[in-house]
Amino acid sequence: MVKIRISSLAKELGIKSGLVIEKCHEHGLGHINHHANAVDEQEAALIRSLFAAKATPEVTAPPIPPKEVERGPQVLPPEEKKPVVGVKPSVKPTMEVPVPEKVLSKLIRPTKLIEIPRRPAFRRRGREAGPRWKKEVKRPTKEIAPTPRPSLKGLKLVLEPPITVKDLSSELGVKASTIITKLLMEHNIHATMNQTLDEDVVALLGMELGAEIEFKKVKVSEEAVEKEFEMLPAKPEELVPRPPIVTFMGHVDHGKTSLLDVIRKTSVAAGEVGGITQHIGASRVETNGRAVVFLDTPGHEAFTQMRARGSQVTDVAVLVVAADDGVMPQTEEALNHARAAGVPVVVAVNKIDKPGANPQRVKQQLAKLGLVPEEWGGKTQFVETSAMTKQGLDELLERLLLEAEILELKANPKNPAKGVVLDARLHEGRGVVATIIVQDGTLRLGDIIFCGQAFGRIRAMYNDRGKEVREAGPSYPVSVSGLSTVPEAGEKFYVVRDIQKAKEIATERQKKFREAGLQERRHVTLENLYNKIEEGKVKELKVILKADVKGSVEVLDKMLEELSTEEVKVRILHSGVGGITESDVILADASDAVIIGFYVTPEEGISGLAEERGVEIRLYQVIYDVSRDIKAAMEGMLEPERKEVLLGHAEIKQVFKVSKMGNVAGCFVKTGKILRNALIRVVREGNVIHEGKLASLRIVKDDVKEVRQGLECGMKVAGFDDLKVGDIIEAYEVQQIARTLSG
Repeated sequence: MVKIRISSLAKELGIKSGLVIEKCHEHGLGHINHHANAVDEQEAALIRSLFAAKATPEVTAPPIPPKEVERGPQVLPPEEKKPVVGVKPSVKPTMEVPVPEKVLSKLIRPTKLIEIPRRPAFRRRGREAGPRWKKEVKRPTKEIAPTPRPSLKGLKLVLEPPITVKDLSSELGVKASTIITKLLMEHNIHATMNQTLDEDVVALLGMELGAEIEFKKVKVSEEAVEKEFEMLPAKPEELVPRPPIVTFMGHVDHGKTSLLDVIRKTSVAAGEVGGITQHIGASRVETNGRAVVFLDTPGHEAFTQMRARGSQVTDVAVLVVAADDGVMPQTEEALNHARAAGVPVVVAVNKIDKPGANPQRVKQQLAKLGLVPEEWGGKTQFVETSAMTKQGLDELLERLLLEAEILELKANPKNPAKGVVLDARLHEGRGVVATIIVQDGTLRLGDIIFCGQAFGRIRAMYNDRGKEVREAGPSYPVSVSGLSTVPEAGEKFYVVRDIQKAKEIATERQKKFREAGLQERRHVTLENLYNKIEEGKVKELKVILKADVKGSVEVLDKMLEELSTEEVKVRILHSGVGGITESDVILADASDAVIIGFYVTPEEGISGLAEERGVEIRLYQVIYDVSRDIKAAMEGMLEPERKEVLLGHAEIKQVFKVSKMGNVAGCFVKTGKILRNALIRVVREGNVIHEGKLASLRIVKDDVKEVRQGLECGMKVAGFDDLKVGDIIEAYEVQQIARTLSG
């Protein structure tokens, strides 16, 4: 079928494309939105007939005034180019092929979108259907133009993101086209039927239409899952000590894996590419009848990424520092990551056997960073070690067990198991293989586990030595197979009784993540700081500080810490020299911090990573600007000062009883003014007997916003009828005055 573009049709008729599109919308051709859209022959015939019908009465219009006639042929050419309104009356329009009534009735069927009489009614009217329909279509158009505000007043909805225009239309009972038009005309937002809307936009639309919209969060909390599977907390008498879970952290090539290699008497380091750890592993080491579990990570990034997913696996961190190199940039970063996680730190001064080893220098450097050795009066345990001579390894294990005793790590082996996924992959022969660590309870072969979007029955279980085992107790790392899909590292798992229930929850999670992707983690920014503190989510502003030189770092560090008050504190999680790195963004992501860069820029691709994770990066070149912005954000966090301002007094002269309303007071305003939306007190003989608001304020029968001194009025106090002649109604308002850090 041949199709004609709107622009071509408009040119043929000698009018603007916008007029053609407008006429299409009026007559049910709602899919025509642009001059490049095309219509078929029948629709084109309908459009021609509509403009032909409009042009016919224009022929009988009054003759052209003499002045225009006198201009002669100068105005004739443009008039000839417009056949619809030109001198030659309807030459083109009358030559068009007439449209049969049956065809016309088919073409106008789409007008059911605006709820006009349906097609059967047109058929009964026969040839009169066309003109009558044209009259009826104009009336609904005028009635539908305003949004259906009255019908939505008082409507309360709870919606679950993501919310599309189509979903919102269905929930509100408002046409999608109305919502799309409203977004475009009033908010300059171009939206389609299946486009997802931000929560703020949905709430604003609901408010404008008179509906109150709340949002249900997609994320299922750990407490909700435990409740779902009836996981009750263990009784104190059932708890037993569990082995500590230890993570080795530090600068690259300072001997983390080599130390662990010697401790667990394996040759992991030799098998790594270039001697650098490429995967997450876990091993259990027995010493003097007690066990310690070691996690060997590719650096503090993986350690922190788990925290970003809400999984706190590590109990103790071992900071490995080479005695010959001393404290390096990644050493300081690793320390800051451990501190952000709130785990105790034991320092292993490694490579003590090397000729250039200087353990005292390492202790001095770490003391400046806040890790003061016990022999110097501090609380940090230092152990001098060597992977080559095996010096200090037994002492390191003893120190770790001592830390575990101080932490009083306990678990209940009788409970159904729960823990964290350390790593997961798809194996050709075994299917989905996940390395997990049990944090509480005992995991047994054949158990049903639920883990994020995955579920399944444990078909095989191997320990860190590759030996098949039938059960794994608290703090026991194992490799399991049998899950339905590959779970995320850091995802929590639970043993459940009902595999069908686990499947339902996992399937629901898969659906939500497919629709919305990973839910955006809304981090603290300098703009939303006040809202976060109001929600009780933030009690301090965490900052990661990077600058071009050490001197700038020290100045900024001191300046920001001095801004702290009793109500609002600034905490520097990490400060260093150099550009903003991936490690900085990962730490900010896990710790909900703001990154401040002074005369530095993010490395390539880091800005995109920060935007993806919702981390705010602020770049500055003037120290005063840093101080000003942080101070302004913190002042926004301060609770504003409340000040009461008296507006006026009115005396009750008479009390009227009104049916369905209660008592109404006839009053005389003695001083100031009474506002309709002000707070009021009812005072009787010097005592306040009621505080509240006015339900109505009138002069005679008219509702008014305010009544000034010397005038009479009627008042209805909301929720209070015990009014008597002689009572004083005192109107006041509470003003909130912003406070500053200086007071």
